[in-house]
Amino acid sequence: MPHEHVETHFMATNLVRDVVIGMADGLTVPFALAAGLSGAVQNTRLIVVGGLAEIAAGSIAMGLGGYLAARGDAEHYEQERAREYREIKEIPEEEMAEVGRVFQSYGMTQAESTPVVEALSRRPDAWVDFMMRFELGLEEPDPRRAVTSAATIAASYVAGGMIPLSPYILLSSAVHGLAYSAVVTMAALGIFGYMKGRYTGAGPGRSALQTMVIGSVAAAAAFALAKLIS
Repeated sequence: MPHEHVETHFMATNLVRDVVIGMADGLTVPFALAAGLSGAVQNTRLIVVGGLAEIAAGSIAMGLGGYLAARGDAEHYEQERAREYREIKEIPEEEMAEVGRVFQSYGMTQAESTPVVEALSRRPDAWVDFMMRFELGLEEPDPRRAVTSAATIAASYVAGGMIPLSPYILLSSAVHGLAYSAVVTMAALGIFGYMKGRYTGAGPGRSALQTMVIGSVAAAAAFALAKLIS
């Protein structure tokens, strides 16, 4: 029996992108804030309150940003689609020539592409779909994308933000809280960076190291600034 070929392409790129955006900022920003406050105050209650306030505000801001970005992508797609419909009606010869150039860029000759172009020109919806994808490089967005993106980014931010804040919730000493927060956050950043690298096709080890370096630099800068000011 011949071996069945199985495609292994990763398709959930939008979901992964939203999780990466939310989790990366959720781990880094509250960690840096808590580290900065640890350099100025010793009361972990103040650090927890400040951290929770930041997580709430940050998740809302990040979620809203994701919603607006997705809505902007959908509106841009619809505008370009309407423009393509106008063009195939008003300047069909030029649009057919553009289709022909697309086929020829894949190695087809003009004689080979002409029958395909003519057949496609008799199907306006398919013609516009072709132009959107191969001329403009645009894929039709999911109509639920804006809400899903906002919820995913916000939830990922909250999940990431609670990791560096949890030691301060459990401990009464800001110094001990900072030490444990640094350990668990660096571990989380490393795991997150590794998984991100695997799912996005980048080198897992390199991605983990980059994520950990960014988080540690941000926290160190916040702590040093707080110490300097206080």
